[in-house]
Amino acid sequence: MDTLDFRFELNAQEGKARTGVFHTPHGEIPTPIFAPVGTQATVKSLTKKQLKELDTRLILGNTYHLYLRPGDDLIAELGGLHKFMNWDGPILTDSGGFQVFSLSDMRQVDEDGVTFKSHIDGSTHRFTPERSVAIQENLGSDIMMAFDECAEPYDREYNIQAMTRTHHWAERCLEAKTRDDQALFGIVQGGVFPDLRAASAEFIASLDFPGIAIGGLSVGETKDEMHAMLKVVNEILPEDKPRYLMGVGTPQDLVECVRLGIDIFDCVLPTRLARHNAAMTDTGRMNMMNARFARDERPISDTCTCYTCQNHTRAYIRHLISAREMLSGTLLSIHNIHTLLELARKIRQSIQEGNFAQFANHYLENLNRE
Repeated sequence: MDTLDFRFELNAQEGKARTGVFHTPHGEIPTPIFAPVGTQATVKSLTKKQLKELDTRLILGNTYHLYLRPGDDLIAELGGLHKFMNWDGPILTDSGGFQVFSLSDMRQVDEDGVTFKSHIDGSTHRFTPERSVAIQENLGSDIMMAFDECAEPYDREYNIQAMTRTHHWAERCLEAKTRDDQALFGIVQGGVFPDLRAASAEFIASLDFPGIAIGGLSVGETKDEMHAMLKVVNEILPEDKPRYLMGVGTPQDLVECVRLGIDIFDCVLPTRLARHNAAMTDTGRMNMMNARFARDERPISDTCTCYTCQNHTRAYIRHLISAREMLSGTLLSIHNIHTLLELARKIRQSIQEGNFAQFANHYLENLNRE
């Protein structure tokens, strides 16, 4: 497949908010879009059928975890990640950079790459830009990420070093890429420093990746700082490339960051909250263990059309949680992912209809109402 097939078509725009389509070998990705995270080649507690019924258009796999277990060579031998997990839609894989750099006491960084110890058994491994690309090519994702260094947001000197490495490594990733049926995205770094973010955005944009990710945010900085960095970056990034904000995915984040020009989001939050007995709604989060739900015959949300809300009550879900039945995690995951996917759909529709500003203001006003 010619790499030109990874094209991004903008359909409508309102201010910085825009809606479009990113084309991949495994299907079209409408934007703005939320991607559920399938760290271990599975979106926790959900089947392929359930994900399809939710109209999931993109899922994310984790390079670091899949490299360690079961191994990228094995996945390649078995036909690649799509065949291995029986998913025929688009898949995005991260580079493993964030996971490696979160192992602060188990890694050693140099200009060539990173040596780290497995969190599973303590064995020693090494990632370089070339190795990260090779692993992701074995996995066979539609979208893969350049290997980057994620730094603590407030340390300027470290952010300069990490940004410089990220830029060099981006060039090496481009040189190492061999498959035309995968799109490689570059990553912007720079902490909370506007001049570093601007320099990184200009450099990564100059390499002409088919899409650009914004990394190193939602890692400890304030929301205002994150939004300020997005404003800086999105003034520089090209209009004809999708922009992917890594690891961000609350309902509020989707609305506010689309307003700043973001197209793609991913986050573990919907399934993680489900495992901790919480439901996401358009008016805020609900702790489903709350005693007031014990006899509540309403669905989680009266306006929600997901399988969970169409078939089960708050009282039943609370009972499942109290009895430690695993079905509670599945039902809450279905609901939470539906909430974010439906919000993304409504955002796309509102941009198409030219009333996104009104929709966003109304939505944010109603959050945390319950």
